Amino acid sequence: MRNWERALSVLEALCERGQAAEHGWTLDTELLPPHQQQVNALESQGLVELACREDRAELSALEGRPVRWAARLTPYGHDTLTYGCCRPRPEPSPGAAAPDRQLVELIPSQMTALRVFVGLADQLRVPPADGLAERVRAASCDHGIKRWRLYLTQEQMESVAYGLWLHRMTGSAAEANRFGREYGVVYSPARASGEEPPAVRGGAGVGGRGGWAGRGRY
Repeated sequence: MRNWERALSVLEALCERGQAAEHGWTLDTELLPPHQQQVNALESQGLVELACREDRAELSALEGRPVRWAARLTPYGHDTLTYGCCRPRPEPSPGAAAPDRQLVELIPSQMTALRVFVGLADQLRVPPADGLAERVRAASCDHGIKRWRLYLTQEQMESVAYGLWLHRMTGSAAEANRFGREYGVVYSPARASGEEPPAVRGGAGVGGRGGWAGRGRY
């Protein structure tokens, strides 16, 4: 178990015991000494509050016995636990990628444009493909080569091409051009009025195949 996983486990234990007790504290009899030491370490990070002498005296009166140690989460500890339970999980290694997903590596400017695209999902007539926003949130950065790594379905790759096309139309073509060179997926607007907007691979339109490109909201 990694250090942050161990810390979340301790915070979760404090949260559960504190919620079960009317006074909100986890007492010395409820955690083993090694776990108490871990709690003490979290205090220095501001995640845990240890009971002072006055607090221990009040707890001793409530418990009818001497309470020599007690701890509870601070607001920062509570938020750390809440976020930790929902934090984006890292992408699987390439060998563990699902069969229908392809590893895509984006340079920082491409990733920035993609974040803007998925962030506008509720305002776009042709929104990002299903699951693309989650893939963007879960992306990991290889700092050695300065690339963001995502595992995308073909539908999601076509959606990325559309987002980079929007970026191209409003400023920079470099990101879309690079994506097209590296992955062979380029968005092309409709060539005639009323035609569905296709995303093309190697020059062949795919908009008429029931994929992402034709699923706009009108």
